[in-house]
Amino acid sequence: MDSTTRFPDVMLLAAGLGTRLRPLTETVPKPLVPVGGIPLIERVMANARAEGAKRFVANAHYLPDQLLVHFAGGLKISREETLLGTGGGVKYALPMLHADPFFVMNTDAFWPAGSDAPLGRMIAKFDAEEDAEIVLLCVHPSRATGFSRSHDFCLDPFGRVTRDYGAPVIYGGVALVAKSVFADTPDGAFSFYPLIEAALERETLFGVALNAPWHHVGDAKGLADAEAALA
Repeated sequence: MDSTTRFPDVMLLAAGLGTRLRPLTETVPKPLVPVGGIPLIERVMANARAEGAKRFVANAHYLPDQLLVHFAGGLKISREETLLGTGGGVKYALPMLHADPFFVMNTDAFWPAGSDAPLGRMIAKFDAEEDAEIVLLCVHPSRATGFSRSHDFCLDPFGRVTRDYGAPVIYGGVALVAKSVFADTPDGAFSFYPLIEAALERETLFGVALNAPWHHVGDAKGLADAEAALA
């Protein structure tokens, strides 16, 4: 990405209830749950801003006004009256996203501030591969906390995501996505994961490895492990 190119918009997946974390989430939406004193969503946004991101859209369902108040109106909110899932939520917000491709970032996973700058590498990979539809942030399992499976995919030496060739990796909750990926998707609730699977089958799915620790805060243990690692 050269200096004249605008950094892609960032879609923040922020509609989760967070009921598996701790009682605090009964009155606070999951993205605002603090980890080491900093809300999850702020950690994710800070990593994106450090690389040049300026425009953010977040979907919200549970206590959406708290996000608006927290960011003093500086974050665009796509309100979901009913939960639309990780795919449906992005599709519903597409009119608010001006860039193509754009980033989709989970707000329950992050890397420590200043430890790596993978988003620029993801943009470069997308630009370098003529057939790229999605570029995933990939995490080597040895760098991960809060993750129970062995791996999700493999990443081959050329940066193509495969099922069984290359280094085992975890999907790190960040994807650079072409808008065309959503062209034939249904309205309403659906998951983003089948879109990843479909790109894998078309051989249009690529990945970039994170060179830093990675923390997934999906439950109370993941929260405790992340706070212990950051202490």
